[in-house]
Amino acid sequence: MPAGLKQTSSLIQISSSVTETGPNTFTVEQVDLQLNPLDQEVFVIQAVDIDLFPPSLVPGQSVATLTLSSTRRTTTGGIDAPNVVAAKRITTQEGATGSVTNEYMASDSPASNLDYIAIVATNDFFLNIEGAANLAALSGNTRVYGYRARADASVYAALVQSEALSA
Repeated sequence: MPAGLKQTSSLIQISSSVTETGPNTFTVEQVDLQLNPLDQEVFVIQAVDIDLFPPSLVPGQSVATLTLSSTRRTTTGGIDAPNVVAAKRITTQEGATGSVTNEYMASDSPASNLDYIAIVATNDFFLNIEGAANLAALSGNTRVYGYRARADASVYAALVQSEALSA
């Protein structure tokens, strides 16, 4: 348990999905955590599972990208961005002699014994999806594992400030 936090729920699983509004169109799905800011409630993410459907197999290269972020984004971004908690990308290349598919994903759960991978202090997290060179709109599903916690005043203020600055 991180210092300054008191766990207030058992493990929670939040399942959600996102579909592009059109082929190769950046789309955001807002997932409401229903946190209570008056009680300085936060959501501690312990693991994220991403199920991204594959891109189209078209001549050249097609791409599918899905990220989960703690704040609203204008691009999918990657795990190099401070507000991106998890990311998955699938690229497909098809040529005259065959096709190749490459899948890139940040580990569902870090390969260590971390207590958590992110803390969401605002009321929502966001699923961001975008494809390139696809014939149809992409879709993906996520499952987030975590628990609710109450933060003391200074920790809550720091978490909200950090989240706002990472947007």
